[in-house]
Amino acid sequence: MRLFTQEEIQTWRVGLIPGLVVIGLVILFRLTGTLQSLEWIALDSFLRWRPRESIDKRILIVGINEQDIQRIGTYPIPDRDLASLLRKLATYNPRAIGIDIVRDLPVEPGYTELVAAFQAIKTVIGIEKALPGKDGNTINPPPTLPPEQVGFADAIPDADGHIRRSLLGTSNREGEYKFSLAILLAKAYLSKEGISLTNGTYDPIAMQFGTRELTRFRPNSGGYVRVDAGGNQILINFRSARKPFRIVSLNHIQTGNIDPSWIRDRIVLIGITSDSAKDIVNVSAIPSSTPGLVFGVEVHAHTVSQIISAALNGRPLLKVWSDSWEYIWIIVWGFLGISLARLTKTPRQNLLSVSVAGISLVGLSYLLLIWGWWIPVVPAWFVLTVNGVSINAFYLYQQTLKSRINERQYMIDYTFDIIHNGPLQTLARILSCTQYQDLSHDQLRSQLEQLNQELRAVYESVRRETLTQDSSIHIGIDLDLDLEQPTHEILYEVYSNTLALNFPCFETIQVKIIKFDPIDSPPLSIEQKRGLCRFMEEALCNVGKYAKGVTRLKVTCTQTEGMNIIRIQDNGLGISSSSHPNKYKRSGGRGTKQAKALAQQLGGSFKRSVLSPKGRVCELTWSVAKGRLWFLN
Repeated sequence: MRLFTQEEIQTWRVGLIPGLVVIGLVILFRLTGTLQSLEWIALDSFLRWRPRESIDKRILIVGINEQDIQRIGTYPIPDRDLASLLRKLATYNPRAIGIDIVRDLPVEPGYTELVAAFQAIKTVIGIEKALPGKDGNTINPPPTLPPEQVGFADAIPDADGHIRRSLLGTSNREGEYKFSLAILLAKAYLSKEGISLTNGTYDPIAMQFGTRELTRFRPNSGGYVRVDAGGNQILINFRSARKPFRIVSLNHIQTGNIDPSWIRDRIVLIGITSDSAKDIVNVSAIPSSTPGLVFGVEVHAHTVSQIISAALNGRPLLKVWSDSWEYIWIIVWGFLGISLARLTKTPRQNLLSVSVAGISLVGLSYLLLIWGWWIPVVPAWFVLTVNGVSINAFYLYQQTLKSRINERQYMIDYTFDIIHNGPLQTLARILSCTQYQDLSHDQLRSQLEQLNQELRAVYESVRRETLTQDSSIHIGIDLDLDLEQPTHEILYEVYSNTLALNFPCFETIQVKIIKFDPIDSPPLSIEQKRGLCRFMEEALCNVGKYAKGVTRLKVTCTQTEGMNIIRIQDNGLGISSSSHPNKYKRSGGRGTKQAKALAQQLGGSFKRSVLSPKGRVCELTWSVAKGRLWFLN
C-alpha cells in the first residue's frame, strides 16, 4: 500500500528544499560561532530559572567587606589581621581553609605572624596565579606554604566576559601540573569521607572522586565553538539560590559573633567581598542582588559545592551530547517545522502549532538542563520557527494556486455536466429520431425549441454557479441546494430533481426503492457534500441515458456497521465498451475518476460493477470513524 501519492510527494517538495536550506544555514551559523553568544544566554537563563536550592552548609565564606576595611584602616589587609583570622578559625576545627587573597609579598605589619600561622595550620590552602595574564606575568604563592597547600585561582572568562567554566588543573610554564584552589578544598573535604581523587574511568584525563567522574570540558561542548579547552576544565553548575552559602564578615569571626557549628568540620573560604576591592566577576547564571556580578570567592565556593555535592549527593554535573547527536537534534526540529508548515491550513493554525512546538522545545530543554544535560535549544528553535512560519507561506501560496486551478477545472466540469445532461441528450434524441424519420415537422420543431432553451439556460446556470456562495450548489438548470443542510436531505433533493429529467431510460422504470438515512458522521465539509451531490447526479444520469430496459431502480444512503454507504443499482442492460466505445469512455471514464477522487478525499472506496444477469451498481463507501487530525480538515 502506497503511503503517499505522487501529488502528495510533489506538495511536500515545495517546502522541503527551502526547509533544508534553512537547516543548513543554521548549522553553518552554529559551526562558525554566530549563535554562540545566544546559546550562552540561553544556558544562563535556564540556570537562573531553576528551582531554588537550599544553602550548602558545608561551606562558609568569610567575606572581608567594606566595613572591615574601614575598621582596619588600610587595604590590602595586613598580614597580622589575616594571621589572627586564621588562628581564630583553626580553633573551630574546620576541614579546610581556603584563602582567596594573594600573599606573594609581605603586607606589614605582621608578616612573621602570618608565616607562623601558615606553618602551624596544616589545613590552610593559599593561592597563586599559574597562567600568564595579559602582561605575561604570573603571581607566586605565599613563599612559606608547601606546594601541596597551594592551588591556583585562575578564572577563565568567555568571550562575553562571563564565567561559566572552572579550570581544575593545568601545567604552568615550568611544566609542573597544578591543581586549583577549588579542587584542593574539595579533595581535603572528601578525604574525610573516605573519597579520594583519581583519574576518570571513562575519560582518563578527567578527574574523579569515588565513582563520580567530573565531565571534562571540550572545545565544542554544548554551545561553545572551538574555544580553548586547555588543562582540565568543567562547566560550572552554579547552585541556584539567592543565598547559596553562609557569609560572615571578618568582624564576626574576630568578635566571636558566630555559631561554632558553621565552621566545625566545614570548608571555610576567605575572600574579599568589598565593591571597592574590585574582586568581582560577571556571572549571569545565578540570581543575585547585583545582577550579573558575583564576588570571586563565591565562584570558588560554587565550584567546590558542585564537586562535593556530585560526589556525596549525586547532584548533576553539566553534560553535553556529542556533536553528531546535537546536529541530529537540530535537524529533527527543522523537519518538524517543515511538517507543521505543510499540515496547517491557516496562518492562525500555523502560529498556534509552531508556538506549542516552540514552548515544548524550550520546556524540554529546560527539564533536561535540570537533569544535567545542556542541549542546543537556540539553533533548534531557529529551524523550528523559521521553517514552521516562513515555509507555511510557500504552502499557502501553492494551496491558493491549486485552489484556483481546481475552481477553473470545476467550472469546466460543471459546464460539461450541464451540457452533457441537457442539450446533448436532447440533440441525441433528435438525431436518433431523424435517422429513422420518427419525427414529424411539428415534433422536430418542438425538440429544436427545447434544445434552444436548454442551450440558453446553460449560460445562466454557469453564471449563477460562478456567483454562488460556498455553501450552495446548482443541480441541473434550476435547482439550488443549501449545503449546510443534512447530507441525506440534500441527496434526496438531487435524486428527485435528476429523475425528473427527460431521459429515455427513466420512462421504463416501474419500481423505485429509495432509502435516505443520516450520514453526517463524521461531519462532512462543504466540498465533500458538493462532491457527493455530483456523484449522485452523475450515477442517476448514467442510468437515465444508458440503462436500456431498466424497470427497477434502487437508491440507498445508509450507515451500517461503521460505514457510510451510497449505492445506486439498476437492472437495465447498460452499455458495453465494445458496442459503444465513445459513449463508454465519456460516461464511465470521467465520472469514475471523479468518484475515485471523492472516495480518496473521504478515505473510502468507490466501486462500479456489472450485475448478473443484468444491471449495474455504483457504490461509494467510507468509514464513520474520523482518523484525521484537526489541522488536516
